Amino acid sequence: MTTAAAGGADEALPADNQQPGGASAPAGTQRSGGAPVPAPRGPASGRPSLGRGPGRGSVTGTRRVIAALFLLPALVLLGALVVYPIVYSVYRSFFDQAGTGFAGFDNYKALFTDDTIRTAVKNNAVWVVFAPTISTALGLIFAVLTERIRWGTAFKLIVFMPMAISMLAAGIIFRLVYDQAPERGVANAVWVGVHDTFAESAGFPKAHPLPVAPLKAAGGGSFVTKTPVRAGEPVQLPLVGVLPAKMPTDAEPARPPAPAGDGKITGTAWLDFTKGGGGKPNVIDAKELGLKGIKVEAVKDGEVVASATAGADGVFTLPASAEGAELRLPASNFKEPYNGVDWLGPSFVTPGIIGSYVWMWAGFAMVLIAAGLAGLPRELLEAARVDGANEWQVFRRITVPLLAPVLAVVLVTLMINVLKIFDLVFIIAPGSSQDDANVLALQLYRSSFGTDADLGIGSAIAVLLLLLVIPVMLFNIRRIRKEGRR
Repeated sequence: MTTAAAGGADEALPADNQQPGGASAPAGTQRSGGAPVPAPRGPASGRPSLGRGPGRGSVTGTRRVIAALFLLPALVLLGALVVYPIVYSVYRSFFDQAGTGFAGFDNYKALFTDDTIRTAVKNNAVWVVFAPTISTALGLIFAVLTERIRWGTAFKLIVFMPMAISMLAAGIIFRLVYDQAPERGVANAVWVGVHDTFAESAGFPKAHPLPVAPLKAAGGGSFVTKTPVRAGEPVQLPLVGVLPAKMPTDAEPARPPAPAGDGKITGTAWLDFTKGGGGKPNVIDAKELGLKGIKVEAVKDGEVVASATAGADGVFTLPASAEGAELRLPASNFKEPYNGVDWLGPSFVTPGIIGSYVWMWAGFAMVLIAAGLAGLPRELLEAARVDGANEWQVFRRITVPLLAPVLAVVLVTLMINVLKIFDLVFIIAPGSSQDDANVLALQLYRSSFGTDADLGIGSAIAVLLLLLVIPVMLFNIRRIRKEGRR
């Protein structure tokens, strides 16, 4: 009776894969208490499995083989262009200049005993410390200050534009910027302009009297009258050798002084040269100009008792105390004009080149930091302002800590970049100061391919550069992995 009941129950159930009401159940399901359940797969069920099974390979293994085939060309190129040169450089660094004799660590000892290479190592340290730091700091300042202004995007575009210029072109540009001549070098033109605004400009360089003039050399670049001066006798101080470009623009035609009473001494200092020829020595002609601003001193027994400055027409007046004194034109009247700073000299060449690097890469830092700044949670910044924090506190205690990962990326990237700096130093530094601006990458080139090349030394420098880059790269990799685990 139980069997019959069971059989009846089976007959009452819908056919296989049929749901009550005539609907079909999904393929591969069984019923349990009227509800469809997935049917087992694999050898026990008689159905083929999707994984490993008789007569079928591993899908995962097949994909690994295909991936390896696709990666093989890249791995071959990587080995040929990166791994092999590194291994060979390490090997070659232990041999002498000819490459036939084993030199041991002599090439590495030379890195720290040769003055030129030591200068390169020192300059590289200066580059690593200052160039990335200044570029990152400027990028942070630009990104923060331009965040809320309407023309911030245009400003960022202008700051980022130098990144589109090659290192070679940037080097040529700054070679001209740092030119010593103010008429060509922008840096010195600005510097000289500022200096001459607050300091007395040069007088009349290379000016001097003719042999027949009433003046003679007094040593140290100054000139004195041949005889003492007397009241009532006008003094003539003619000079030649003043370039037309050095004459004051507001100089007036020279004229004899008017008579002065009370025992005063008067005279005229002028350019004793007539354009187009003509005129007589020691005689004021109509076309000759006064030496405006030239300083005249009255000297008695080696001491200055009075002084005066010539006007636009060259006329000057001294008090009665100058009676019987010699008149001296001090050397300060004839010194060379201030010519600015020797930016490409031994003292400033490395800071100058670092300035050109910052000009190029501050825009790169600004763009990356601005992208990180756009992702900061604004509610934290607003909450700090609501709590009474000023903008400097918000920047120092909230913005900078939140931007720390981005700042680390920028700083590490620029550190790796400056360790390989070559183009700017090679182009900007003139031959006279290239040793003072030397860096490891430039020294690597000079040692390997320059005059009297020594590939052993060059390979040792290459290995040293690799060893300096590896810690920075490891730090970057650790930071990336840490960020990936968050």
